[in-house]
Amino acid sequence: MKLKIATLLLLLFVVVNLSAQQKFITTKGKEIIGANGRPFLIRGTNLGNWLVPEGYMFKFNKTSSARLINEMLLELIGPDETKIFWKKYLANYITAADIHWLKSTGINSIRVPFNYRLFTTEDYMGGEGEARGFALLDKVIGWCKKEGLYVLLDMHCAPGGQTGDNIDDSYAYPFLYESRESRALTINIWRRIASRYKNETTVMGYDLLNEPIPHFADTAKFNSMLEPLYKEITKAIREVDKNHILFLGGAQWDSNFKIFGKPFDSKLVYTFHKYWTDTTTAVIQDYIDFRNKYTVPVYCGETGENTNDWVRGFKNTLEKNNIGWHYWPYKKLDSDRGFVTFKMPPHYGQVIQFADTTRSNFDEIRKVRPTNATEIKMALDGFLNNCTFSNSIINKEYIKALGLH
Repeated sequence: MKLKIATLLLLLFVVVNLSAQQKFITTKGKEIIGANGRPFLIRGTNLGNWLVPEGYMFKFNKTSSARLINEMLLELIGPDETKIFWKKYLANYITAADIHWLKSTGINSIRVPFNYRLFTTEDYMGGEGEARGFALLDKVIGWCKKEGLYVLLDMHCAPGGQTGDNIDDSYAYPFLYESRESRALTINIWRRIASRYKNETTVMGYDLLNEPIPHFADTAKFNSMLEPLYKEITKAIREVDKNHILFLGGAQWDSNFKIFGKPFDSKLVYTFHKYWTDTTTAVIQDYIDFRNKYTVPVYCGETGENTNDWVRGFKNTLEKNNIGWHYWPYKKLDSDRGFVTFKMPPHYGQVIQFADTTRSNFDEIRKVRPTNATEIKMALDGFLNNCTFSNSIINKEYIKALGLH
């Protein structure tokens, strides 16, 4: 009798344990597996331009990164008003209403790009302190949890710069790979993030480094450094979190998988990005071959920024080959190439002109700075007002092109 009871208790423990494990999205062979134990095909969008502002989404040509946008605002409206702008921007650009509507379209997940500075004492977007990053991520994860959407956390900007261009808000060189301090900080931030969210089933996983090592860098030098860094980050994460998937992007803007060897963790997804290519299977054949060689899942973390016909064609190609996607971006100023858009406010052209005019010394800044402070305030306040979900315009044809509603 005691043996039977012990056996039943053991079976109950196994069932409960398996049930708990199954709540997390995981991997099995070539598939990403959902909480219900069935294959899960990622369909969603990126919250680009929120926690990592990019100049082109403000209609700027020369002022291209978050750091340069902040510098421009400091010169345009001063430090106090710049802090106020960023505080309102973070509160307005993505809200619970955005997430609620996104759920209604039929997507199942979102990718959230973030800047490492949100987890340090560096001044960034009008504030500092490592608690800021967690407060913002907690908020968006909470909204998604309520709506039943999964979240992929993406380190878009790593210490020192993993890319060395505007997208990683760095200093025009991928210092990350050569700096022991920057690598240690990257690993430390990921370990802290993993420790905080290790039991959060709404989090799908962690995209360790966005679009590392551009084609114009010394690829012969840097490419060999990427996978070893991934391994270091993975080791630190696994010390505190064995539940979540880790997403690894290839070199050269997440396009080159030749830098990868045999998978070194049991829960890896390899991610590629594709823009402005043909929409045929030939474009992604290398990734399909990689999937078949190593029996691992692959997925498209960014794509889009194109016509609705292209969006439809590439989405169909991805899904025909059982590859999930997060299209870029969700929201964009005055553009039909995203889920939603919003209007350019009056006088905003003056902000664009100032941002795109050379300001290499104090005399140049004074000469080109707009003199009508009231109009500049109207332009920036108008931007903050127009970008809210209630004032956004749904790009219906774009939604249809993605097979959503």
